[in-house]
Amino acid sequence: MNAPHHIIGAPMDRTDGIAKVTGAARYAAEHPLPNLAYAVLVTSTIPKGRIAGFDAHEARAVPGVIAIMTHENAPKLPDQTKSGKLMPPIGRVLSLLQYDAVHYNNEPVAVVVADSFEHAREAGARLKVRYDTAEDAVLDFETAQEKLHPPESVLGEPADTRRGDALAGMLEGAVTVNQTYVTPFEHHNPMEPHATIAHWEGDHLTLYDSTQYIHGVRRIVAQTLGMAPEKLRVLCPYIGGGFGCKGSVWSHVVLAAMAAQMAGRPVKLVLDRPQMFGPVGARPVTKQRLALASSTDGKLTASRHDVIAATSMIENWIEPSALITRMMYDCPTQETTHRLASMDIGTPTFMRAPGESTGSFVLESAMDELAIALKMDPIALRMANYAEKDPGKGLPWSSKSLDECYRIGAERFGWSARNPEPGSMRDGDWLIGWGMATATYPTNRSAATASARLNADGSAAVCSGSQDLGTGTYTVMTQVAADTLGLPPEKVHFDLGDTRYPDAPVSGGSTTVASVAPAVRAACEAVKMKLFGIALADAASPLAGALASDLELQDGWLVHKGDTARREAVGEVVARHGKPIAAEASAAPGPEKGKFSMHAFGAVFAEVRVHAHTREVRVPRITAAYGVGKLMNAKTGRSQLLGGIVWGMGMALFEESYHDPETGRIVNDSLAEYHVPVHADIGDIDIIVVHEDDPHVNPLGAKGVGEIGITGVAAAIANGVHHATGRRVRDLPITLDKLL
Repeated sequence: MNAPHHIIGAPMDRTDGIAKVTGAARYAAEHPLPNLAYAVLVTSTIPKGRIAGFDAHEARAVPGVIAIMTHENAPKLPDQTKSGKLMPPIGRVLSLLQYDAVHYNNEPVAVVVADSFEHAREAGARLKVRYDTAEDAVLDFETAQEKLHPPESVLGEPADTRRGDALAGMLEGAVTVNQTYVTPFEHHNPMEPHATIAHWEGDHLTLYDSTQYIHGVRRIVAQTLGMAPEKLRVLCPYIGGGFGCKGSVWSHVVLAAMAAQMAGRPVKLVLDRPQMFGPVGARPVTKQRLALASSTDGKLTASRHDVIAATSMIENWIEPSALITRMMYDCPTQETTHRLASMDIGTPTFMRAPGESTGSFVLESAMDELAIALKMDPIALRMANYAEKDPGKGLPWSSKSLDECYRIGAERFGWSARNPEPGSMRDGDWLIGWGMATATYPTNRSAATASARLNADGSAAVCSGSQDLGTGTYTVMTQVAADTLGLPPEKVHFDLGDTRYPDAPVSGGSTTVASVAPAVRAACEAVKMKLFGIALADAASPLAGALASDLELQDGWLVHKGDTARREAVGEVVARHGKPIAAEASAAPGPEKGKFSMHAFGAVFAEVRVHAHTREVRVPRITAAYGVGKLMNAKTGRSQLLGGIVWGMGMALFEESYHDPETGRIVNDSLAEYHVPVHADIGDIDIIVVHEDDPHVNPLGAKGVGEIGITGVAAAIANGVHHATGRRVRDLPITLDKLL
C-alpha cells in the first residue's frame, strides 16, 4: 500500500473524457426538458437607425409559431435596467427589445418562438423589419479615429503612463525604431456557439447557459429582470469553448428568459454561426505606434507605445495592448497611451490574452527591428534589457524564469545555427526564416469557495461553482482534492457548473486554477482535520488517543506516522461517525499583490518557410519554453499551451473579420470564410515547461497557462517571415498579397 505520490503535476487523463467522447456530456443546448420550445434571434440588417415597424403576417402563418417578441410587445424591464446598461465588464450594454433604436448590424431586434427549430427559423426569415436610416453610420476605422477619446481605465490601470522623460530618452538613443502596426478585427469561433435554455417554474428561473461565469450570469440576469438572485439557478456542466466571448452576459441570455416568460414554456435559444459575429463581442482592430531608442550596445533609452482601438458607440471597451510594454523590458523612460475610436459596431470584448496577444505582436516585432538595426542577435538584445523587477510598478517579480526559457528554448530549437542575414537560408524554392519573441501573461487570482465531503464508502465529493471551458478544471481539481485527502483520484468526484455550489469567479484571465484550487485545498484540509478529530476521539478507532500531528492520510487510509500498524480505512471512520464529514472553505488573495509583480513568461521560436515564387507561408516547427510556476497537470497544461500556440499561428497568418463598408455587416461570417488553422497547417510544436517555484502567487504556486500560449507567437512568425524574405509585415494577418 503506497501513498498517492505526485498526483499534482501528473499527466492524468481527463476525468470528463469518457463522458465527452461517448456523448454523455450535455452542453447548454442539449438538456432535455418537457414541452421545450425553440427560439431564433432576428438581427438587424442596418448599422444604425430606428425600427419603423414590423410586418409579421407571413411569419405568423408558419405552423407552430408560438410568439414573436419585438420592442412593441416584449416584457418591460425595471426602470434601472431597461436601458440595457449593466455592470461591465461581466455585464454589458445589452439589446433587450425595450426601444426601437438600432446600434449596429446584426443586433438583436426580435425573437421568434415556435414548436420546432425549423418552424422558428422559417418564421424568423419571413419576419420583415422596416427601418428608418436617416442617420449616417461610422463604419470606417480611419474615419473613427478623427474623434478619439481615452478610456476611463485599462483593466483597472491608468489609460496612460509616463516614466521619466521619454522625449529626452529618444534623443539620447543612437538607434531608433518608430513604426505603426495594425491588428485586425478577429472573432471568437468556439465549436459550441452561444446557447441558452430558459425554464420558468412560477417565479423561479433556471438557465442552462454556455458561460464562463455561472454566478455572474445569475447576478446580472437577476438584476436585469428585477428578481432575487436566489430565485435563479444557472447550470453549465460543459462548455464547448469560450475564449473570452462567454465571459460576459450577452443579450440572448436575457432574451431567452423573456421569451420563455412570454411563451409560458421552456425555450431554447442557440445563436447560428453568423450571429457569432457582432452580438457577442470580438477582438477589436488596433493601430499601434511603437517607438524604441537604444544605445549602440542595445540598452534601451526610451520607449513609447500608443494604442488606438475600435469600440462601439454604445459602450467603451479597450484592448489593453500597451500593458505588456509597461512591464516587459528594463527601460528608464517610457510613455504609453490608450485611445478609443467609436464605430457603429457591436461592442468588442475579451479574446484570448486580450492586450497581451496584440501588444506582444507589436512590441516583439519592434524589438526584432531594433535588433536588426543594431546588427545584434534578438536574444542578446532582450537579455541586454532583461528586467530584474517590474519597471512599471517597481515591484520584484514573484518569480521569473525567462532567462531559462531563452536558454533552453534556443538550445532545443538550434538557434545558434541561424544566419542572421535575411534571405540567407534556403531549401530549394523555399526561403527559410527563423524568428523568436517573448511571451508573457499576468498571473491573476480571485476569491473562491469550495465544499468537500467524505463518505462512508471512502470516497470524497468536492464541488465549487466554477466552470470548465475544456481546459481541464474537472481533472485538476480532482488532483488537488485527491492529493490533499490522500485518496486515489478515482475515489474523488469533483463537480462544478451549478450556482447551487459555492461561489467561484469567472473562468477568464487564466484565473481558475489559481483561484479555485486553493479553495478546494482549503475545504479538503478542513475535512481532513475534522476526520482526524473524529478518529482521535473514537474509542473504537486504533488511532484513539494519538495526536493530530501523528496522523496522515495515505491511499484512503488514516495512518499513525510513528506506528504504521495503527491504521484505519477512512470509510470506516466515517461509517462509525454515522454521517458524511463535510466542510466548506474559502480562499482569497492577500497582500502579496501589493508586494510582488506576478507574471508567467516564455520564449517562442518559429521556423517559417516562404515559397520563393508563390509566397505561400508555412510554419513547419515551433519551439516554446515557459515558466508558469507549478504545472498542475502535465497533459492538460501542455494541451492549453499547444492550443494557444495554434491560435497564435491563426492570428499571424489567417484570422481577420471583414466589415462591409456600406452595411457594417461582417461578410466572412462563417467557418468556411473566416479562416483558422486546420491540422494540415500545423507542423511540429515542441513545448518545454521549465522548473519554477513561486511561493507568492497562490498556495499551490500555479500560474495560469490558458492564455500565455498565444502571446509572442504572431511576432515570432512575423520575425521569421522577415528573416526569410527581408520584408517586414506590420499589419496582420500575413497574407500572400503582402509578400508579393
